[in-house]
Amino acid sequence: MPLLEWSDSLSIHVHDVDAQHKGLVDMANRLHDGMMREESKAFLQDILAEMAQYAVEHFGTEERYMDAHGYPDSAAHKAEHQDFVVKVQAIAADCSSGRCALSMDILNYLCGWLVTHISDTDKALGAYLNGRGVR
Repeated sequence: MPLLEWSDSLSIHVHDVDAQHKGLVDMANRLHDGMMREESKAFLQDILAEMAQYAVEHFGTEERYMDAHGYPDSAAHKAEHQDFVVKVQAIAADCSSGRCALSMDILNYLCGWLVTHISDTDKALGAYLNGRGVR
């Protein structure tokens, strides 16, 4: 059973962004599944590094939408993105250097941040973009 399940309640109704959110949910589930199967540390670190890189790409997509449509809350939204990227990159670096073990606390942080960010911050962006005809 997946840790996170995509549902329409997470959709912001912007196709590109929703597709990328589904990708992040999938990565979180792959990380969880790997932890439950007690996969190798390298396997788990690869997924975490992939998630960090994908988040940077995904945030770039959202930020291009913000800039193109004059989103008024873009500074705060971008700051949330930057904080998350810094945190995930620090986790990935710590784990790859042997200074941490991937744990449920780390996974819960990643998943909790993702769901909260989509449900609150990205929903507001989606409503703004939808009002400008972006789907």
